[in-house]
Amino acid sequence: MHARTLLAILMLPALTGCLIDRSTMNTPLAPETVAALEPGRTTAREAVELLGAPVEVVQLARRSAYRYEFTVSKRAALFLVVVNLRGEDTRADRLWLFFDEQDVLTHVGSTFESGDAAYALPWTRLHD
Repeated sequence: MHARTLLAILMLPALTGCLIDRSTMNTPLAPETVAALEPGRTTAREAVELLGAPVEVVQLARRSAYRYEFTVSKRAALFLVVVNLRGEDTRADRLWLFFDEQDVLTHVGSTFESGDAAYALPWTRLHD
């Protein structure tokens, strides 16, 4: 065998590999903490003391809405000599708090899905 051919054969394993990665954004939201919020009683100040600063504050005329969000992203990749395959799944916990003109909580909307994020390659069905 020629030296170049042998070198190419020996280098093939170095050109393949895999990757598993996880990232998060913001502070996790606990359903128990959200359950402590009481519409008609909890003030915006108390909500911020309990949950921290919101990701977004939206003015709705003289009312307001606070958005909290925690996301988890999981990535898996497979690197072959010629083909690279990568899959990513991002799930979020979302919380919306709506306040009246006196900054008293009127209602809460929440979704807790960050724990469902999964490592997967492109052919994996995650939302069945």
